[in-house]
Parts: sequence; structure tokens; C-alpha cells
Amino acid sequence: MISMNLKHLRTKLSLTQEQFAEKFGVSRQTVAKWESGESLPDITKCAEVAYEYGLTLDELVMCPLEENKSDKKVDGEDKYVFGISKVGERGQVVIPKHARDVYSIKQGDRILVLGDNRGMAFIKMNSFPMIFDK
Repeated sequence: MISMNLKHLRTKLSLTQEQFAEKFGVSRQTVAKWESGESLPDITKCAEVAYEYGLTLDELVMCPLEENKSDKKVDGEDKYVFGISKVGERGQVVIPKHARDVYSIKQGDRILVLGDNRGMAFIKMNSFPMIFDK
């Protein structure tokens, strides 16, 4: 995910690999390797990039930043395709930033997880405060 996000950020700002490399104190070849997934930036560089573009490390590393995926409305209704999230080793799911913004989800909020044979759904608990808070 990070390789796609780095390329997306660079191209969104119309920067060449050389310009992006200069901004973060690395070589153009290093940026090319990051974008191809051949190598990954160290945590310090990730933090620098995330800070520069107003992102969290989770967003930079785990969430798709491509605009055409992260906030696409479906059928002109209030239905969205927010992108793809990866399940962590302990079952954690990172909810994409735009989805958190749309539904005002903040750290510490409780989420109801529903499912059937077609899939799963997450619902913010304040939608059902009296049913499950006993």
C-alpha cells in the first residue's frame, strides 16, 4: 500500500521522482524503489512524509489514498466505496480516513460488527445507543 500511496502523493503534486527525493533527502533511485515496492522507506522517512502531507502513519502505510478509490459515490446515492483495508495479525481493520470523516468516527468510538452470508458491516454504536449499552 505504501508504494502506491507514495507514488499517488508525488504525482498528485506534479513532482518528479527527483524533486520528491530532494524534498526528503534521498536519491531518485530510492524513490523509484519505494514506488515499485522493491524497498520500503524507514520509519523516520515515513514519519517525515506523513507529517509533510498531513497524514497519519496508518494512512500512509495502510490506507489507499487514491481519490478515485477512497471516496467514490455509488449510483449517486449516499453509498460509498472507500477502498480496501487489510486485516492485521490480531484482526484489526483500519477504516479509511474518508470513511471516518463521513461517519465522524474517532479513536475510542465503539463499532457494532454485523454480518451475513454476503459480507460484514460496521455501524457506529451511537446509531443504536439503547439496544446494546445495557
